[in-house]
Amino acid sequence: MSHPASRVLTVLELLQAHGRLSGSELAQRLQVDVRTARRYIRVLEDIGIPITAERGRYGAYSLVPGFKLPPLMFGDDEALALALGLLAARSLGLADAAPAVASAQAKLERVMPATLQRRVRAVAETVTLDLSHTPTTTGSEALLALSTAAQSQRSVRLDYRAADGATSRREFDTYGLTWRGGRWYALGHCHLRRDLRSFRLDRIVSVVPIDRSFGRPPNFDAAAQLELSLANLPRAIAVELLLETDLAGVQAEQLGNIGVFVAHSDGVLLRTRTDSLDWFARQLARLPFAFTILEPEELRSALAAQIARLQAAVVAPAGTGPLLA
Repeated sequence: MSHPASRVLTVLELLQAHGRLSGSELAQRLQVDVRTARRYIRVLEDIGIPITAERGRYGAYSLVPGFKLPPLMFGDDEALALALGLLAARSLGLADAAPAVASAQAKLERVMPATLQRRVRAVAETVTLDLSHTPTTTGSEALLALSTAAQSQRSVRLDYRAADGATSRREFDTYGLTWRGGRWYALGHCHLRRDLRSFRLDRIVSVVPIDRSFGRPPNFDAAAQLELSLANLPRAIAVELLLETDLAGVQAEQLGNIGVFVAHSDGVLLRTRTDSLDWFARQLARLPFAFTILEPEELRSALAAQIARLQAAVVAPAGTGPLLA
């Protein structure tokens, strides 16, 4: 450890390992005087290492919370998880995601062994993720501010733009956030409506923290709550069906966006509301399992019309042969 550069790096390693050390403790571990230890700290600060210095008799040095230095070592599965996570981040509708992902990937590659570098780059260059919906572009500021508010359980003030363009201001307790159908949503208690509400992040104009805390419900599931709230929007027609499958079958077909599913002794109950029976009949036509319409009776007519349309598509006009092989 005779070379000063080695000692400077040792200071960094000591701070990472112990979290907080006084000048005298550093000097003792390095076998130098306190003044020299301070000089090593200044060298680290000069090259951009964020160090907090507490003055006084009981003062000490520590790295800024959250700061970690490479080298980073990952196994194959960990490297794959990182690569896929960065790839997915590009498709989640955040306005600044592309440059942030590129920067993060470049930093990771700089500290990875060459073999892992090639594997991570291979995933980035050859794998495509289809998230099934074209994302609505959302700034990252609202996502960061609301996720922080949810974790710290501090209320915020939102300026929110509705679908018709009208803007409202409301105080909001964020319980959680979720991604669904190409959009980000925040869910929590709206003090204006005095109830649980969801807000699309692309319609949030501003988020301002306010000095008030709240209690977040334990084990709050933002995705499940959003599914429930969307299924119970005040649409005109209530629909109820009995599906001859189980909840695993429903999940396999990715049907969560059309209603609420409840396990039943004879299968799965689907309860929802719709403004268009014709639209809902088209959704039913793609189900791979049998079902029984419980209500409304008019849905049977809409489904019959859908069946007739499909039958007409496979009946060949005279003299032309079959339309479908």
